[in-house]
This record gives sequence, structure tokens and C-alpha cells, in this order.
Amino acid sequence: MVEIPEHLLRRAAEARAKAEAAKTSKSGTTAQTADAATTTSTTNTAESDSASTSKIPAHLLERSQAARAASAASEAGPTSATADTNTKIPVQPPTKRTTPTGTLTGPAGHTQRLLTVVKSGSIQDVKAKPQDKVHVWPHLLAAEFVSTLVITAFVFLFSVFVNAPLLELANFNQTPNPSKAPWYFLGLQELLTMFHPMVAGVTIPGVGLLILMLAPYIDKNPSKAPEDRKFAISLMTIHLMFWAVLVMIGSFFRGPGFNFVFPWDAGLFFEL
Repeated sequence: MVEIPEHLLRRAAEARAKAEAAKTSKSGTTAQTADAATTTSTTNTAESDSASTSKIPAHLLERSQAARAASAASEAGPTSATADTNTKIPVQPPTKRTTPTGTLTGPAGHTQRLLTVVKSGSIQDVKAKPQDKVHVWPHLLAAEFVSTLVITAFVFLFSVFVNAPLLELANFNQTPNPSKAPWYFLGLQELLTMFHPMVAGVTIPGVGLLILMLAPYIDKNPSKAPEDRKFAISLMTIHLMFWAVLVMIGSFFRGPGFNFVFPWDAGLFFEL
């Protein structure tokens, strides 16, 4: 512990005596503030002496002492005396910390306030995203119903003014040669000439229909652009070309006995 030199104690005693003398002419409040200032000056002097022993620069000590003296003078009141009688510090009136009405004060008088209000739009996406979808009813079904009515009216008018190409009455004593099915079944009849009826009539058509039903689950790309639907377009193209080739062979390249012929040599054996 650092001992206080005698000259500092003496100066402190003189300041205390002056404060007691001023007590008779001043109010009790002024005397208390003078005593507090005297005690503060004594403490500051002791701290400055201890700081000098710890080799603190002089300009820092002066700045610290001036700050302490200013704070002590502002808390003491309108009149305050320091430990040094030759130095007087101008006294500033104490400032009162005012708290706005409606605000709360925390520990040590700190006021709490709301910094900002976060809007809901910055953390929640409330924009409605456009969807390229329509309901089946009435948008799709209404268009299909109108199309059905138009086609039905066209077929009715066409059948009134154009007669169907019918052949002569059938002769059960004479079987036509070649005997061909309608054109939409000629592909299946062509398969019967190559495979067993179970394979040609059940297996191959069943596998083809199953692949077509599974196609939407295999190719789940929602794009409508042809370059993005290569699998679906290739599958449908193979299906159509397969049956189209069989129908063309059965129509134009099959002659009497359903034998393979060239139409430019044997002629056409095909009637609608």
C-alpha cells in the first residue's frame, strides 16, 4: 500500500479547515459538497502520486486529473473547492438525465428502445406465382363438347350427300380371293402371317399398349417443347411407323392367297 506524503496531508487538512469555516456561512448542502470535493481531491492527489511511481506520462496524468475534477465539480453544485487553493475549476451546473415519457429504464438508468420494426414482406414470400394450369371443367370439356358437335354435324351432312362405296351382294358359293380385313385391321392380319395367333393377336398388341400406358410415368418432363421430349416423341414415332408399315404391306403388297406381290407387276388387290 502506498503511503501519502506529509505535505499532501497538510494541504488536505487546510482544505478541510477552510471547508469547515465555510460551513457556518453556507447551507448544509454546500458544506456537504465541499467536503465531498475535498475528499475527492485528496484521493486524486494520492492516486496521482501512486501513478507517478508507476511511470505514467505527465500529460496523461494531467488529463486524468482535469477530468476527475470536472466530474466532481459537476456533481458538487454551483460552488466547489479543490484540494489545491491556487487552482479553481469552473463549475458547470449538473445535468439531469431526462427519460422520455413512455420509455422504460433498465439497470443504471439505461433506457431501452425499439430499434426497428421488421416488415413481414422481408421474411415471407407473399407474391402470387402465376400457374400455367386450367380446370378440366369448364375449360377443357367445353371445348371438347363443341368439337364433338361440329364433327357430328359434318359427318351427318357428308353422309346425306355422298353415298358409301358398297360392293355387290355377298355370294356364299364364291369366297373372294384375297380375303382382306378392313384397312385398320390389316396390320394385325399381317402379323398373323408371321407369328402364332397367340403372339400376333395378344402378346404383341398387349405389350405395345402397356408401353404406351407406362410412357407418362417413364418420361415425367412437363415441358411441351419437342426438343425436351425426345423419349416420348421417339416412342410414339416408332409405334405409328410400326403399324403404318404393316398396314401398307397388307394393303398394297398382298395378292391372291394373301401372298406377297409387287403392285406394279400384279396390280392392286385393295378396295375400300
